[in-house]
Parts: sequence; C-alpha cells; structure tokens
Amino acid sequence: MNASVKPTPNEGYASNGSHLAPGDVYWQALAQRDPAALANWTLCEPGPGRSLEFTFLATPVRVDFDARRLYHPSPDGWVVRDDPLLELAALMYFSRVKSLHPLCRDIVGLADLSESHFFVGPHTLQLDALPARYGNDLEGFCQAALALGGQLEDMADAAACLWPFPRIPLYFLLWQRDDEFPARIRVLFDRSIDACLPADAIWALVNRVAQLFAEH
Repeated sequence: MNASVKPTPNEGYASNGSHLAPGDVYWQALAQRDPAALANWTLCEPGPGRSLEFTFLATPVRVDFDARRLYHPSPDGWVVRDDPLLELAALMYFSRVKSLHPLCRDIVGLADLSESHFFVGPHTLQLDALPARYGNDLEGFCQAALALGGQLEDMADAAACLWPFPRIPLYFLLWQRDDEFPARIRVLFDRSIDACLPADAIWALVNRVAQLFAEH
C-alpha cells in the first residue's frame, strides 16, 4: 500500500469495533495497483478495463478499480453486488498482496495466526449458524459445500474446503451433536493466509463464507 494512502484506525468500523463496510481509502489504495500483476499473484483473471475477476464460492465476481464496485453476472449482464464483508476482504487482499504465496498445506487454526489476539470479543468469528443448521445433517453440510464449489475433506465428522479466492482456502470442520456434546464447528486455514490478509479481513471473509454456507 502506498505510504500516502493508509487507513485511519477507525476507518470502516462500527461502534462495537467490527467492520461494517470498507472506506474509500481502500479503493484509493487499490487504484494504485497493477491489475495484471495482481492477477498473476492471486490467480484471478484480468477483467475489462482496470478490473479483476475471481470465483467466490462458485459465483463469478468482478472488482472494478475505477467504478469502485463489486459486480456479479445476472441474466441482464454484470450487476452491482452489494456485499460489504466480501468487498472489505477483497480490497484488503488486493491492496496488500505483493507476491505469489504458495499454498503450503500447513493447515492451522486461529491460535496459530500471527494476529490471533484479534479474534476475541466483537471479533469472535460468527459461526453459530452452521452447527445450528447442520448439526444433525452431515449430508446437507456436504451437499452445500459441493454446491459452493468446495471439496470434501477427511476430518472431523464432516469437513469441507471452500475457496472464496483462488489461492485462499478455508477449511470448515463439523462435529455433529450427540448425547454428550452440542454440535461444533471449527475453521482452519492454510498458513499462507497470514502473508495475504490482515486479521480484520480474515474476520470479514470467514463470516461472509459462513453466512452463505449456513443459508445454502
């Protein structure tokens, strides 16, 4: 990010400290980046003009640097996508990434991330809807993951890897409820996410993916 364009500490934050929407400062930072270089580093596709396209959970998304909007396809063409959490994550990702970060398949939890202290209080990951929805429905969990472009993994009672960006996997592990314990969900990461996204962007991205996963 250019030194002259830095987010202020409260940019885009709600009163409780959690992000609601990205501010113009992130779009200004993105406007200074080279879409072709970003496409090479992230495996996204160059779009028309100054834009990037990627597949978010099986849905194409376009980030238009000049219009400062996200778009997705519809029967009438590309239309504006009002998706503040995804927008925040995308802007911080594309503003921050500076090289190709290979996936190392070193799968880690929140406690292993360099900014693990962030994910407490108002920034606790919002995952409760997933065990509520799939705690007694492992088949539904697996079907939803596949429909979102994910792949099943051999972990927990059911697990899936979802891809919100081409080089950022998120692993969702589900343990179904039984006579002793309630249903539980856990999210794991490829360790390379630490080099690609700051904690607030990880928070926004995981929450948005979990929301769509639970609604599917």
